Amino acid sequence: MRTVGIIVEYNPFHNGHHYHLQESLKITNSDAVVAVMSGHFLQRGEPALLNKWTRAEMALRGGCDVVIELPVAYSAQAAEWFAYGAAALLEATGVVDALCFGSEAGDIAPLRRVARLLAHEPDAFAALMADELRTGVSYPAAYSGAVRRFMADAGDPEAAAFPFEQPNNTLGLHYLLALERLGSAIEPFSLRREKAGYAQTSITDAQIASATAIRKLVAESASPVSAAPFVPASTLELLMRDHALGRGRNGWEQYAPQLFHKLVTESANALGRYQEINEGLEHRIKRMLPELESARFEPLLERLKTKRYTRTKLQRALLAILLGHDKDMLSAERLRTGVRYLRVLGYSPRGRELLKRMRTSAALPIVNSAAGVAEHDPYLMLDVQATSAYALGWPNATPRDLFRDYYEKPVTIE
Repeated sequence: MRTVGIIVEYNPFHNGHHYHLQESLKITNSDAVVAVMSGHFLQRGEPALLNKWTRAEMALRGGCDVVIELPVAYSAQAAEWFAYGAAALLEATGVVDALCFGSEAGDIAPLRRVARLLAHEPDAFAALMADELRTGVSYPAAYSGAVRRFMADAGDPEAAAFPFEQPNNTLGLHYLLALERLGSAIEPFSLRREKAGYAQTSITDAQIASATAIRKLVAESASPVSAAPFVPASTLELLMRDHALGRGRNGWEQYAPQLFHKLVTESANALGRYQEINEGLEHRIKRMLPELESARFEPLLERLKTKRYTRTKLQRALLAILLGHDKDMLSAERLRTGVRYLRVLGYSPRGRELLKRMRTSAALPIVNSAAGVAEHDPYLMLDVQATSAYALGWPNATPRDLFRDYYEKPVTIE
């Protein structure tokens, strides 16, 4: 059974995702799909619209066969570590033959040439990166600028002209870098992203819209039914179900009270120990707090933003504070060692067969719940804590909701 791996957030699963999934099977000549999916908090430093079990069910009903959770230690990181954690999980399954990701360009050849040259971080690239950062631009802008200059110096004008600054192209490069660094035999493929950009808020097609636009539509409408033209029927059904339970519109403002409690009760030095808090950001935060007119997330974010501190970087930094993610625990040295388990969130009948194979082929233990495991694995404990923090954003959370990782079995479909 040839198997393709995909790396997803499904926030929520929509028609564009369904297209990507079906085309991934086709161009890789695969029979099954293993999806590595972010849990409750995402790469841009945001809470997911819906909880991870609902999104796993969306994935399975949309055509995935096994859904594996990308731990929050990686899911809320910048592109390098998000990609590395996800690729390492696909590699560890022992059953994934190909990786297919979407990109704005759809052209994988220049990305592969760059990945081969940059995989082991040559000194010349590090010097270019430092030079770009000295100009005061954001880290993503500095990275794309340094890549262009490095590839121009390497005599590859096609790669030097490649639009690395586009978000899916950036992630694609980091997936390839991760495969190179892992020495993986997984074969990479890329599909061109069509009709809706990654963070496009406007809707310009009758059936395809970005997840960002769909979330905006859901937030501004009385009912998720407004998303119907842009999502499969199964996604709409699950959106309606969670909406009826008061759990279908999770966003940052629901977590503002928890966040502000930490911001006002911890010193600048204490804030400085959290992941992504650097270059004096902790002092900037403390200075801004008395100037705010309300204890809401958006006004805080707007006041903190600068050319260097982009919205995404700030969201990840504030999320690290909310979740208590310590710099030492999530250091590059620790992240490089990779995840120590494969947490299964759901599977299909075909996925059940894949899991049987994985029990002999996987390089890591397969975990179906946190019970009896989390206390011995600090990264799995971070996922348990993330679930508790996420559930506290619901108006009617129960103790069982807070500790659902210990009780919930993987989602299955027939």
